[in-house]
Amino acid sequence: MDSRIKDNNVDFLLSAVLKLESLEEAYKFFEDLCTVPEVKAMAQRLAVAKMLKDGWVYADIVSRTGASTATISRVSRSLNYGCNGYDIAFERMTADELAMLPSKEDK
Repeated sequence: MDSRIKDNNVDFLLSAVLKLESLEEAYKFFEDLCTVPEVKAMAQRLAVAKMLKDGWVYADIVSRTGASTATISRVSRSLNYGCNGYDIAFERMTADELAMLPSKEDK
């Protein structure tokens, strides 16, 4: 795999993440690893990606998530030209997990 982020430290980090077995463990890990704004920013980007995949328009995404149009644009580029990481995650999430976010019909 050719990745711009690949190195031993990132391998170590991602291996640790893959060892987490529950939402509670993940909360504990990320609260220790990251600042609150870092976790919130990653969560926001993931929500933006799902909303873009579901056909939301930028204005509605801004309104629902508080994300800037620059963030939405960056996530859109990743969806269109990235490594398909978002798609892999969304495909493996359960219906209940995907339902944590608002649907377009909830607008």
